[in-house]
Amino acid sequence: MDLKNESVVVEFILLGFSGPWKLQIFFLVIFSLIYGATVMGNILIMVTVTFSSTLRSPMYFLLGNLSFLDMCLSTVTTPKMITDLLTAHKTISLWGCMAQMFFMHFFGDAEMTLLIAMAFDRYVAICKPLHYRTIMSPRLLSGFVILPWTIGFIHTMSQMILTMNLPFCGHNIVDNIFCDLPLVIKLACIETYTLELFVIADSGLLSFICFVLLLVSYTVILVTVRQKSSGGLAKALSTLSAHIIVVTLFFGPCIFIYAWPFSSFTGNKILAVFYTVITPLLNPLIYTLRNQKMQEAMKKLWSQYVSST
Repeated sequence: MDLKNESVVVEFILLGFSGPWKLQIFFLVIFSLIYGATVMGNILIMVTVTFSSTLRSPMYFLLGNLSFLDMCLSTVTTPKMITDLLTAHKTISLWGCMAQMFFMHFFGDAEMTLLIAMAFDRYVAICKPLHYRTIMSPRLLSGFVILPWTIGFIHTMSQMILTMNLPFCGHNIVDNIFCDLPLVIKLACIETYTLELFVIADSGLLSFICFVLLLVSYTVILVTVRQKSSGGLAKALSTLSAHIIVVTLFFGPCIFIYAWPFSSFTGNKILAVFYTVITPLLNPLIYTLRNQKMQEAMKKLWSQYVSST
């Protein structure tokens, strides 16, 4: 293709949620409330884990890191989506689009890996309680924190280096609420079939493997609890079922999007909302705020703050 005959793309148009003005206002209020609750909830968790002397176990340390990743993942896309609801011309610069895709995949990939580390922590705590402190040593815990960031960076850069070198000209409409990697690749002026296959294999396979590993780990935990104590099965099932719901909401859209990444699917925006808006709010609710020990630590910190003022 002769790129000289095409105008070079300097910005992309995000279609976002279209509809009547009243519907736009409705989405604006809802997403603003959800984002505010997500930020406040995750900050509350990070502050509590950092300053509470009763939450020094590896589990809460990992939960604090999860809250940080959730807040970052939501911040990459949600504020832009909210401001776009106020404007008729929803645009994002070329490099702003690239940055959004990089950080979205970076934080998302890191969270996938961290969830596996958290599942391993719960496996050791439930199945090997006598060896918990020995296995979950500070060295292993440090590795569990560094590894997600490393995998997220390497995995994301392997895709973004190829994407940033693509020529974009002419078409610049992204039918989503944010810059989505499969949709942006499709707008390139050259044949991208090989890159499409690479994205499917790289992102789709990573999401699927992480999802399967999490389900297997939860199954092993439930089987172990059932063998040890029938009374503890109901409690473990109640906790892990909530975890499985959150994991499914997080991984389900990823797997679906990358299973049919280049087809026209009108539900992509709904899946994107679950992935970037709903899940970061559910994680603190399911993993942390329902925890009695976390609630007690929050009350204690609040009492200390009130008494010192």
